[in-house]
Amino acid sequence: MHIVVCIKQVPDTKNVRIDPDTCTLVRQGVESIVNPHDWYAVEAALLVRDQYGGKVTVLTMGPPQAEEALRETLALGVDEAVLLSDRAFAGADTWATSLTLARAITKLGPVDLVICGKQAIDGDTAQVGPGLAAHLDQPYTTYARRLELVDGCQLRAERVTDAGYELIQMPLPAVVTVVREIGDPRMPGLKHKMRARKQEIPVLGAADLGLKPEEVGLQGSYTQVVRVFSPPPRCDRKMLNGSVEEQVEQLLNLLKEAKIPGL
Repeated sequence: MHIVVCIKQVPDTKNVRIDPDTCTLVRQGVESIVNPHDWYAVEAALLVRDQYGGKVTVLTMGPPQAEEALRETLALGVDEAVLLSDRAFAGADTWATSLTLARAITKLGPVDLVICGKQAIDGDTAQVGPGLAAHLDQPYTTYARRLELVDGCQLRAERVTDAGYELIQMPLPAVVTVVREIGDPRMPGLKHKMRARKQEIPVLGAADLGLKPEEVGLQGSYTQVVRVFSPPPRCDRKMLNGSVEEQVEQLLNLLKEAKIPGL
């Protein structure tokens, strides 16, 4: 059983800034962290490996500094890590990102299961997981809270919905995205931390994956951010002052002026 986990290094949301000229995130001088949702994907992979055996490989696409994110996952007990880093990858949208990751997964093959976090906090699109499945031509499910192997060749997943959960069963290889209910991420162990510091992490570029410059990065993206702006206020805002009783009285008067039915 070979499991690949796709993670992303993202800017800390406390320090997010947008370049007004390029309409992209400013990463220089901003602390980067592992996308919080991806820790649950790593934990899901380790749980499956611990129960059924196999190997876990973590994969990320990003600048050279993203190697640190991979070493953080190695400290949890991940077996191997691979960094996809190339200037040609810069500016990739979810289509170009999922294509690049899919090519890397194919190169690492055979891979039985690909696991992603439900979404990244810098884009919030939740499109890379399904995009991977499309590029790999594999079945997938999203928002899984529990994973189970059936007969060694089928994956059974509990998929969270607004009304409860759905039980999904599909053949391997497959792609899933997971939610936090999958299990709390484990703490790094001393043995794994020592190994993580020394382990060699291969770096692959576009040429290594057989990708042309026009297929990746900004050139290979079907979508681009053309403008970034703050939404205009929807209505006038009023600040209520005074004691709680006074503020309640003011609020009631405002609602009456607005002719709210029943007031």
